[in-house]
Amino acid sequence: MRIRPITSADNRAVAQVIRTVMPEFNCVGEGFSINDPEVDDMAAHYNSPGATFFVLETGAAAGAPPRPPEWGELGRGAEIVGCAGFAPLTGSDGKTCELRKMYLLPSARGQGGGKMLMTACLEGARQAGYTQIYLETVTAMETAQQVYLRSGFRYIEGPLGATGHSGCDRFMIRDL
Repeated sequence: MRIRPITSADNRAVAQVIRTVMPEFNCVGEGFSINDPEVDDMAAHYNSPGATFFVLETGAAAGAPPRPPEWGELGRGAEIVGCAGFAPLTGSDGKTCELRKMYLLPSARGQGGGKMLMTACLEGARQAGYTQIYLETVTAMETAQQVYLRSGFRYIEGPLGATGHSGCDRFMIRDL
């Protein structure tokens, strides 16, 4: 597995990861990130100062049919199995960013990909000059919360900023 910044050729695969994982945890409907307008063009939405989005990719299974060339890197035997990014926390002091859309397909879990994505996001956020990173999640994402806790996040009482994700019921933050 490897981590790299998203490109426009990855948008379709990233949207599919998000739309596969969110329903697994009943995170559909109003107030969940699956409905964010950016889901279909993540590369454009994270192509701004203070924001970066990463993909986690792995080689395709032996004997798998080749992907269409218009899928960019995916056409060369790689498959996007996870994603995560960070961006300024809307409505915050400018020193806090938000960990956004950290999702791994079921087939990629338990192999260290979550840790790789987290490390890339934390380091990127530090380099971008943020002093804190905030996230929102749901109670059902128990394993993800364990990754967050192991990465130094702590629970806080309620939401920060103005993310629009009213469906989330767990809120966490950590210093960078």
